[in-house]
Amino acid sequence: MTPVCPPPAFQYRAFISYSHRDRAWADWLHKALETYPIPPRLVGQVTAAGVIPRRLAPIFRDRDELASSTDLGRKVNEALAQSASLIVICSPRSASSRWVEAEVLAFKRLGRSDNVFCLIIDGEPNASDQPAQAHAECFTPALRFQLDASGQPTSIRTEPIAADARQGRDGKRNARLKLIAGMLDVSYDALKRRELQRHHRRLATTTALALLVAAVTGVLAIDAWIARHNAIVARESATAAQAAAERRQKQAEGLVGFMLGNLNDRLTEVGRLDIMQAVDDKAMAYYTSLPTTDVTDTALAGRAMAMEKIGYVRQAQGRLPDALDAFQAAARISTALVKAAPANTARQLQYVRTLAFIGQTHWAQGELDAAQASYAEAQAVLLRSAPQAAHDRTLQFELEMIDNDLGHVLEARGQLDQARVPYQAALELSRQLVAAAPDRTEWAVELGGAHNNLGKLALLHGDLATAITEYAADDTIESALAARDPANNNQRDAVLTVRAILGRTLALAGADAMGIDLLQQSVQDATVLVQINPHNSGYQDDLARYAAQLARLQRLAGKPAAARRLSAQSAAILTELVRRDSSNALLQGELAATQLEQAAESFAGNQVIAARAKIRAPLATLTRLSRQQPHDRGILLAGLEAKLLLAALSTNAATAAGLRRAVLTAAQSQASGKDDPRLLALQAEALLALARNDQAQQLIPRLWRSGYRDAELLAILRRRHIAYPVNAAFARRLPASKQPEQSARVGPDTSYRGNTGIRRHGDPT
Repeated sequence: MTPVCPPPAFQYRAFISYSHRDRAWADWLHKALETYPIPPRLVGQVTAAGVIPRRLAPIFRDRDELASSTDLGRKVNEALAQSASLIVICSPRSASSRWVEAEVLAFKRLGRSDNVFCLIIDGEPNASDQPAQAHAECFTPALRFQLDASGQPTSIRTEPIAADARQGRDGKRNARLKLIAGMLDVSYDALKRRELQRHHRRLATTTALALLVAAVTGVLAIDAWIARHNAIVARESATAAQAAAERRQKQAEGLVGFMLGNLNDRLTEVGRLDIMQAVDDKAMAYYTSLPTTDVTDTALAGRAMAMEKIGYVRQAQGRLPDALDAFQAAARISTALVKAAPANTARQLQYVRTLAFIGQTHWAQGELDAAQASYAEAQAVLLRSAPQAAHDRTLQFELEMIDNDLGHVLEARGQLDQARVPYQAALELSRQLVAAAPDRTEWAVELGGAHNNLGKLALLHGDLATAITEYAADDTIESALAARDPANNNQRDAVLTVRAILGRTLALAGADAMGIDLLQQSVQDATVLVQINPHNSGYQDDLARYAAQLARLQRLAGKPAAARRLSAQSAAILTELVRRDSSNALLQGELAATQLEQAAESFAGNQVIAARAKIRAPLATLTRLSRQQPHDRGILLAGLEAKLLLAALSTNAATAAGLRRAVLTAAQSQASGKDDPRLLALQAEALLALARNDQAQQLIPRLWRSGYRDAELLAILRRRHIAYPVNAAFARRLPASKQPEQSARVGPDTSYRGNTGIRRHGDPT
């Protein structure tokens, strides 16, 4: 066998070449390579790439390495010459970058073409072979063609060694291993087998490690606190003891930081939420025990951030009271820091974020006063900071989100005109942010949400066409963001959410087929997300909510079996979520709405006794929630529908009449949103059942002008032989694919005529 000649020593293991528009990928790759521990059994082996090291460091990145350079060309050429490999992050953006092209050419001219590796993140290799697809090319020309003896590109094609990080291909994890295998000149299969072996060993030891760390941390925390206390008491005579105490406290806080960081991430991977909860609780107890005096502001800021992270984890687990404790503990520290340095924008922003988390937690528990107080305080902090940071985009972003939160609270209070002010402010701010940085995903997300909020207000004011337009604008933004980052599951969740909202609103306007189609897409996508991350309660909540809404449309479309299957799935998920977090008012309302749909399904199937049994639990829940949040439109609509269904099921005429009068009283007492077509329809149903036909007929023109064509309303009108033609003027405002379906009794005249009937609506806003 011919011995392997050791290659020359290089300063860098690799040089990463990329378009700065792909900086996020470069950040990930740089960290993924430098932090990857080579399997011990491979370390020390000699390959054509040299002796295999323990770590692949350092890796050269021009943005990091050349921050102070004034001679870019010379420094880059020196770095290329001192790099064992070249890794090119390939996308249509890098393919059109003259800097990436120059770096590949320079490296190849060093005679090391075999050490060029590609990481495909977007686009298609060799797409430029077809002129119509040239925009999708991800390989720069220097990658696709060989060089001649003088170092000039030729027309001879070459196939670069590539790892494909795109979804459905290698994926990020396997792409990283392929690059590492190429850099080390080892078998990819061998490296992957050893990686799997190490992964299994890690899973087997993580639980034991977590328990051990928790125990050790407890000992260290107690020891640190006692030692520090003793040191303070004997400060003058025991300086050494104080230093030792501080050293042990740093060790304890470092270990706690590991628990909140790497260990929590590992526990998430293996699904051990029980141990994660114990670890976070232990860390919280430790931080709570520490004094807030005689420590640096930097240390206090670190504690506040750690407590905020604990609160975030607890919130994601559905432990809202425990999450609130952590957020409030963080806020107490942040308040002191802000008072000590009122001009420090970074501290202001951290405090604002904590206040926003507190507001979200109060909101989820149905505590609107407390939620609004937290958001208002956060807004006041930001407005005080605005003069000294007028062009601070991060501050503007935080202010936009707080405007959004305040709008939600005002809307829930029934103050729709007041809610429009912060909603409109959020729209303007998000437009400015997106215009300043179109590639900032989180800013584009907020712009989509602003359109969504205004769509909701339009619906509440009876303007269905504007509502659909605003929801469609949000859908366009969210879909573009998902296409930009297909591996982002949270963005996929955002897309399915707005699709469901758009679908159910289209169904209100009579576009039943499209509404069902969009809701089915949302349910399917939510199902996939739950399968990917079964511990994410948000994904489960979305699946349950939209399955129940789809069940209603399927019931009205004459598909009772599909409706029953969907509502049963929804009820099972929500029952478990409510069991885990009994303080969550939002989940309780969603479960009640699903149970209401199940009662309506039984009633539609002539199972009157079963319907009576099913209606009482959701009616009781909705009655209780309506006392807490009397202006929440979703709770209001579901509660009124439950009363009308119970009235229809009642054998006592007086009881039924009393329930219908209660519906009218509640609907007519609303301070705003009285033109909401769903609310008008419920009032008309109650009036017709009470034989107050003249009053019901006064509502039908308002429903018709709004374009409202809910399937249940149309069915009732057909049974009563009441004409309700398509509103042609409204239909012209909708895209062609979203035109409402024709009524069975529509004649040539498309103007409104006749009296009315009503639908029941169990689909909260």
